[in-house]
Amino acid sequence: MRWILIFYFSMTTLFSQNYPQDYFQAPLDIPLQLSGNFGELRPNHFHAGFDFKTQQREGLKVYAAAAGYVSRIKIATNGYGKAIYISHPNGYTTVYGHLQKAVGAIEAKIQALQYAEQSFAVEAYFKPGELPVEKGECIAISGNTGGSDGPHLHFEFRDSQTEKIINPLYFGLQIKDTKAPTITNLMVYPIGTNSVVNESKRPVLLSLSLQADGTYLAQKVKAMGTIGFAINAYDRDDVSFNNNGTYFTQLSHNGNPIFEVIFDQMPFDEARYVNAFIDYERYKKSHQRFQKLFFNNPYAWSNMRNVTKGGKIEVTPNFTAISRIDVVDFNGNKTRIDIPIEYANTPAKIDDGVVKTPYLIKCSTDAVLEKENVSVYFPAQTFYEDFYLQFEVKNGELQLHHDLVPAHIPFTVTFQADSIPTALLSKTYIATVNGSKLTYNTTKREDSTLSLRTRTLGKFKLATDVLPPKVVWYKPAKNKDWSASNSLNITLLDEQSGVAKVNGYLNNQWVLFEYEPKLNRITHVFEDRFLLDGTNNLKIEVIDNVGNSTIFESSFNRTKKK
Repeated sequence: MRWILIFYFSMTTLFSQNYPQDYFQAPLDIPLQLSGNFGELRPNHFHAGFDFKTQQREGLKVYAAAAGYVSRIKIATNGYGKAIYISHPNGYTTVYGHLQKAVGAIEAKIQALQYAEQSFAVEAYFKPGELPVEKGECIAISGNTGGSDGPHLHFEFRDSQTEKIINPLYFGLQIKDTKAPTITNLMVYPIGTNSVVNESKRPVLLSLSLQADGTYLAQKVKAMGTIGFAINAYDRDDVSFNNNGTYFTQLSHNGNPIFEVIFDQMPFDEARYVNAFIDYERYKKSHQRFQKLFFNNPYAWSNMRNVTKGGKIEVTPNFTAISRIDVVDFNGNKTRIDIPIEYANTPAKIDDGVVKTPYLIKCSTDAVLEKENVSVYFPAQTFYEDFYLQFEVKNGELQLHHDLVPAHIPFTVTFQADSIPTALLSKTYIATVNGSKLTYNTTKREDSTLSLRTRTLGKFKLATDVLPPKVVWYKPAKNKDWSASNSLNITLLDEQSGVAKVNGYLNNQWVLFEYEPKLNRITHVFEDRFLLDGTNNLKIEVIDNVGNSTIFESSFNRTKKK
């Protein structure tokens, strides 16, 4: 085992030397701390880069990591929010996300695009020479836009040709780290109907004992049949003080590796395999992400290496062996667990807990289910495993299992809406039901047939939204001069299908309002070219996802700056 790990880290060193070590600088000029690292387990995806802390605030300068040109700009209310992509002559692209705003020529280009398209959300690609940048040039201000839960900078490296994302550690952007990864829990799984582990047909949590040499010894596994292991683990560095993802994990059996995972690089279209890698049901119930070091059905995730028999171990009569799990960070800090296993022909005292229904979904084949006015179509390979599905329609509500089984590709849910008056069909959508809350889903309409494509199981029903959005402006008293203010902040409320588009006008001219869904707020930063001395007329048009609209009109006083 020792020579396997030494060989691995020798190869890692050689591999990292293929990447430039001094070419790129850090994108921030503060001491670097991580709030998220490459490959970290996130909802429905592996994290694509580093999240750098920004001292719990917005407004820090963001610098180009190397010379190149802005090859892409994307402004959105979700995802990376305001994002800039810089392509470099050495074949790599750096990405900067959740920005508050760009600066200089880049910000001017963004605003030109937004005004040309009369839209806050824009995306554009550029050729070399259009928006050049120098190494260390300030390109933006850090923020909290898009799907960000707090101020930080998302930063990543991509191969410009393949667009594979690459671990930033390979480019020399290292954080001091002398701490070994932490394995908080170890689980053993009986796999298949005839397998038993420690008198259970359900997964068993194993206790861990710290040994004198710093390794851990797991509780003995007494089993028969096929078994697999999963760990709950994280890694910390010396300066970030929060739990990040692990880098390299190896499961070996009798000294031979049978399952490895390494977060070196990753194609974007494989990010959703996080749901196959973790025990998804346990995560949804307990918010703990156990990393499964085995699989029943192979899946095409390229970060798995040296997989033998799917990482599963067959325990037969007279079987006695030691399995081992090593979790190692980029700097070679390592945590090890030894797991003794022996055969035991002991009946299970705990059953598998599987509830059988008439609907056995096989992941390798298509499936169509129909009941009353509802049909569901699952294409082959929608799911990672076969399972018994709960399928029921009652009082117009579809119960499509629970969100405890992950779907890899979209499936289709269709409702026949014959009972909905024709005049209301355009305002009707298929909603996800969570208690009393209804969540809008993009719905396709063909006459009275409504359908959606989704990757989430749960409850669904038809919902009709005839209420227009609300616009709330807590402005100062009428006639108060607004010359000292540099922006307008206006609240938008839509409790049903949600806001789809906003148009703002000052003195009959379209002006940019930035929309921040997290705050239900739109913001316009004043520009003298749109302002009049004295009374200024304001008009806001808000359209929701089913076409209901509100027009809000008001005015304010402002004296233009001399």
